[in-house]
Amino acid sequence: MIWPTSNWIDIGALDDIPRRGARVVRTAHGCVAVFRTQDDRVFALDDRCPHKGGPLSEGIVHGDAVTCPLHGMVIGLADGQARGADSGAVATHPARVEGGRILLDAARLIRGRAA
Repeated sequence: MIWPTSNWIDIGALDDIPRRGARVVRTAHGCVAVFRTQDDRVFALDDRCPHKGGPLSEGIVHGDAVTCPLHGMVIGLADGQARGADSGAVATHPARVEGGRILLDAARLIRGRAA
């Protein structure tokens, strides 16, 4: 269940996402992929690779990056920027963990895309 906590939306427990995995949150402005790294950091990005629109949430999470499952583009989780020889970027969304719960910035989700 999604419920607001002041300016933040609680999207679930940290343990709901496996380490090096992702969860998709659907918003009025599109899908947001929420990633959990091996060391329990959480990042949120638009769920569309800038190359061909592949679902980043289905990619492989490694370190602080995700590899798109369609063509192997590597995207930094913190900044949404393509790495290596590739170019492009995907919008990021503020995310944090509080009391074992993952929170996303509601204002950014309501306003739509933000880099």
